[in-house]
Amino acid sequence: MMKAKHNVLINLKNITFNYPAGTPLLDKLNFSLSKGERIGLIGSNGCGKTTLFHIIMGLLKPLGGEMEIFSKPRTNEPDFQEVREKIGLLFQDADDQLFCPTVEEDVAFGPLNLRKSHDETKIIVKETLENLGLTGFARKVTYHLSGGEKKLVSLATVLAMKPEVLLLDEPTTVLDDSTTERIGKILNNSDMSYAIISHDLAFLKKTTKYLYRLNQGQIQKV
Repeated sequence: MMKAKHNVLINLKNITFNYPAGTPLLDKLNFSLSKGERIGLIGSNGCGKTTLFHIIMGLLKPLGGEMEIFSKPRTNEPDFQEVREKIGLLFQDADDQLFCPTVEEDVAFGPLNLRKSHDETKIIVKETLENLGLTGFARKVTYHLSGGEKKLVSLATVLAMKPEVLLLDEPTTVLDDSTTERIGKILNNSDMSYAIISHDLAFLKKTTKYLYRLNQGQIQKV
């Protein structure tokens, strides 16, 4: 994964992580994502793929190694505030992402947190929902949505922030074929850099250029 330094957005070196009393889940792992790059990440359940994304976002702290994100070292909580404004993380479980009473409030939360005005945010929410085929969902109660609808709304909350980088953890689970295809088109038509964790190899083939496997704490090109 040798890249031109000025294009590297995320650069992890020798990252080590394990949960208490566990064997190393990530063992001196190296990972990088450059501007314009689209990466697919596969691996067995429990191999550390989701953990890797959470470390990048500062939700978990590695036991060793170095992280440089957007050309700055990231070590403690204040360092990751900028990271979370520029990187959109889609959680594997939509219920971990959605916490507001209505769809509109959930999707608006990110832009408002990024100091967008209420008028700007209304436009962003409307456009984002339309792009995902969720027109008419703004006032719906999030709790009452189906699993697939929750997944789409979760993606809307991420896209509404207009991030520079996307980290998508199993974005197509519980989605039908037509919705999966729509998401693929949105990704392919975007200018964002992203990494996708998925067991759906057909989806990864359509949306990513490079495929890597996480195995025994290391990332290997497939």
